[in-house]
Amino acid sequence: MPQRSQPHPQAQDLGQSHPLQPCWDLQLGGLGADALQAALDCGLFDHLQHFTPAERLADRLNLDRHSTGLVLELLWSLALLERDAQQPPHYRNLPVADQHLHSAANQYCGDALQFRHRVLRHTGSQLSDYLRNGMAPAAATPTAMDSAWANAARLQIAQEQRAVTREVACALLERLPECRHLQRMLDLGGGPGLVAIALAQALPDLHGVVFEYPETAAVAHGNIEHARLQQRLQARGGDLNEDDIGSEFDLIWCSSVLHFVDDLPAMLRRLYAALRPGGLLVCCQAEVPRERQAAAQVLPYYLHMRLQGRHVLEEGDLAQRLQHAGFNAVEQLSGLRFPVTPVNAVIARRPRG
Repeated sequence: MPQRSQPHPQAQDLGQSHPLQPCWDLQLGGLGADALQAALDCGLFDHLQHFTPAERLADRLNLDRHSTGLVLELLWSLALLERDAQQPPHYRNLPVADQHLHSAANQYCGDALQFRHRVLRHTGSQLSDYLRNGMAPAAATPTAMDSAWANAARLQIAQEQRAVTREVACALLERLPECRHLQRMLDLGGGPGLVAIALAQALPDLHGVVFEYPETAAVAHGNIEHARLQQRLQARGGDLNEDDIGSEFDLIWCSSVLHFVDDLPAMLRRLYAALRPGGLLVCCQAEVPRERQAAAQVLPYYLHMRLQGRHVLEEGDLAQRLQHAGFNAVEQLSGLRFPVTPVNAVIARRPRG
């Protein structure tokens, strides 16, 4: 009678992840990002609204058939495409690709994703040099900043505000007790102004100003005119580090702006002075979480800013600084969905008396 083999004492461990798996996952994630970039470059998602075989797609776009099939399979594994049971399989966009990666979609974010990819790859390619030699602090002139910011406002920032930020802003303000009484707003560093437009559309009594660099303010002005809100909103150009930002506001919306100010304590005092007594400041700003897994969502994207010496505060630091600047009733909502990484919303009020 044959003897039954005894299980090896270590057999139960063979399916467990190797300690190196997190390192391998990091490298595989980079290749997945490259695959998304290549697919956007070639316009693959524009031709996958219906189930399509790889060969037909390759012929339509003048691509290599074999490579196209492998890339489509990879995009399927990354939960961007679905495939049918045919052999060879046919592929089509999953909802996330149809909504955000198809260039004709209202919430298309392909340009924003490609821009972020280039920035992250550029930073990563230079990290060894940064480690050895350091990185010079950011020294762009206001004119150069304005031009770069205006270009971003026309394209990737507008795409992200349209797809993500304006919805978050409206939902966030809706939950605040002051919401229905707001009449005068400052959108500080508002880029293309789509958040201010969305808030004005949601709150019929709200009037306001989008404050930006002059060239960027022109982009916001065009969007305000397109929305036919020029009677309630205006775009004002200036340098937020030096120029008057206005006063007597009921609400200041400040989204990912404080990273770029020269003197953070001075800016917080200026924000306090710009509010009416009882006025509301809402800052949506990434901070470095204390918990490791949450920090891993934030640190990679903000590494380049931190290398430049920009302000990326520790979790809870902004709330403390606002209290020190005189604000009261300070509250913080952590982990709000935002483009690229979660942010914290810090809500503070200027005292009435």
